[in-house]
Amino acid sequence: MFPIRDHNPSNRTPWVTWAIIALNLIIYLLTVDWGGNMRGLWLQGALYPEAVTHGVWLHGLFTYMFLHAGIMHIGGNMLFLWVFGDNLEDQLGHFGFAIFYLLGGLAAAAAQIALEPHSSVPMVGASGAVAAVMGGYLLLFPRARVDILVIFIIIYKIFTLRAFWVLGAWFAFQLFNSLGAGSDGVAYMAHVGGFVAGVAMILPRFLRLGGPAFWGQTQGQPPHPSIDYQATSVPIVPRRRR
Repeated sequence: MFPIRDHNPSNRTPWVTWAIIALNLIIYLLTVDWGGNMRGLWLQGALYPEAVTHGVWLHGLFTYMFLHAGIMHIGGNMLFLWVFGDNLEDQLGHFGFAIFYLLGGLAAAAAQIALEPHSSVPMVGASGAVAAVMGGYLLLFPRARVDILVIFIIIYKIFTLRAFWVLGAWFAFQLFNSLGAGSDGVAYMAHVGGFVAGVAMILPRFLRLGGPAFWGQTQGQPPHPSIDYQATSVPIVPRRRR
């Protein structure tokens, strides 16, 4: 299942969200084997929990969130950021969102390091920072509509669900899998830590908007008209007899 869009328009151009996506793509192209093949940049920029606990290679706390291990890895992360990032940037402003994103990535790294402080396995990916974006989105817009693409072998279908179900199910999946940390090489605890940090960091904004009263006014939906996507069809051209 993949979220492909939400029905929550932004009131400002999400320059920071676009810049983060562009930076991730550029770095991926520089480090991938069929691109720039700069393997050293990947190895030196990854986060090594054991090194951080010994006070070295601390730069990895920031650089790891701009590196990825494969096309599906970066594709999934950037898709989630594309769908949910613009609305958080709309609420926090460009500079505020940039700080929010970086702090979310730091919180995700801290959670994973706390779980596996002596791990020497390199950690990379924007998923922890993106999880923070998702957590913040859930608190502000739990009933925003999100289109989900479900693919089963060769069959696909688009469903529209509330953000509460989409993001809540995603978080529950990460939390459940974090119980078996390290079994499949995915840093689930980083996802959990980033998501929780995102909720905590957006809480002051939520309270300034009125807290539960904000939900009461908007019913948990965006405080502006949502977008209704209309299905497009190919016009039928009548056949002419000669």
